[in-house]
Amino acid sequence: MIREAMLYEKADDDKVRCNLCAHGCTITPGRRGVCGVRENKNGILYTLVYGTLVAENIDPIEKKPFFHVYPGSKSYSIATAGCNFSCEFCQNHEISQMPRSTLMIVGEDAAPAEIAARAQKSGSKTIAYTYTEPTVYFELAYETARIAREQGLKNVFVTNGFMTSSAIETIKPYLAAANVDLKSFRDDFYRKRCGARLAPILASLQKMKEMGIWLEITTLLIPSLNDSNEELKDIAGFIAGLGKETPWHISRFHPQYKMLTKPVTPVSSLHRAREIGKLAGLKYVYSGNVPGDEGENTYCSYCGNCLIERHGFRIVKLNLSGNKCNRCGEEIEGLF
Repeated sequence: MIREAMLYEKADDDKVRCNLCAHGCTITPGRRGVCGVRENKNGILYTLVYGTLVAENIDPIEKKPFFHVYPGSKSYSIATAGCNFSCEFCQNHEISQMPRSTLMIVGEDAAPAEIAARAQKSGSKTIAYTYTEPTVYFELAYETARIAREQGLKNVFVTNGFMTSSAIETIKPYLAAANVDLKSFRDDFYRKRCGARLAPILASLQKMKEMGIWLEITTLLIPSLNDSNEELKDIAGFIAGLGKETPWHISRFHPQYKMLTKPVTPVSSLHRAREIGKLAGLKYVYSGNVPGDEGENTYCSYCGNCLIERHGFRIVKLNLSGNKCNRCGEEIEGLF
C-alpha cells in the first residue's frame, strides 16, 4: 500500500526534499531517502509502507517501556519495515534495516481504521507505534492515531526522536506519550554507531516536553561506549533540565547484530547509573532487562513507599489510590 507522503516539498528537476526527519533528504526521481521507505516517483514523494504491517502484537505497556502510562494495561503494538538509523546494536535489525539492505518491503496490509478496530477489540488502552521507527511510517501512524483518539484510545510512540519540529507539531494532537531513546550524549557516538546526530534528538525532547507530550527516556548502557560517569552525569543533567519527573530507563545491553564482541552490561553498571540519575534529582530512574531488580519498581518521591512492584513486564503489586501514594497521598506523574 503506497500513498503520497506528508511533510515534503518539491524542488527543481523533479527533486523533492523530505521534511519528516532530521536527515532532510533531497531525493532525486527513482531514488529513496535514508530510511529506504520513502521514494520519489516523478517528482512526487511516496511512502511505500502505508498500511503494510511487518509486526502486530498485544504487549504489556511496560515492554515499551512505559512505566507511567496506564501501568498493567495492554498496548496494541504495530510497526512497518524501515528506519532512519543504522544502529550497530539494533535488536530489530531484520525488519528495521530490510528496506535499505535488501530494498524489500514486506508485511500484511491493514488500513488505519482496521488497526484501530483491532486495538479496540483487544481491550488495549493504547496503540504503540514501536519495534522500528514510527517517524518513517508517519502517514500510517498519523491516520491511525487520529481514528484511535476519536474512539477513546491513546497513542504512544517508541522513537529515536530524530524528527523535525513539523512532524512533532503535526502528530501532537493525537500523541499522548513518547518513549525516546537517548542512546548517548556524544555526537560522535551517534555519527559512528547510528548514522545520525545528537542535536536534533535533544531538540525533539525539549519540543515534546514543551508541548505537553508525556515523556519517558531510555538509554541502552553499552560497556565502554556510553557508560562513563561523565556521560551518565550529562544525560541525567539534561533529563533533569527537562523535568525531574521524567522517567529514565537504563537498559542492559546484550550482544547483537553488528556489535557481538561487547560484553553484557554488568548489573553493577546499571546500579551506578541509577545512583547518578538520583543524585541529579530525577524522581524515577529504572533498571531495564534485569527481571527482579529493585530498579524495576516505582517509589514515591516523597515518602519512599514502593508504589508499583514489578518483575519484568509484570505488575506484582500496586500501592496506589488512583495516581496517589496510598501512604502519604503524593501524586505520581504520568497517565493513569
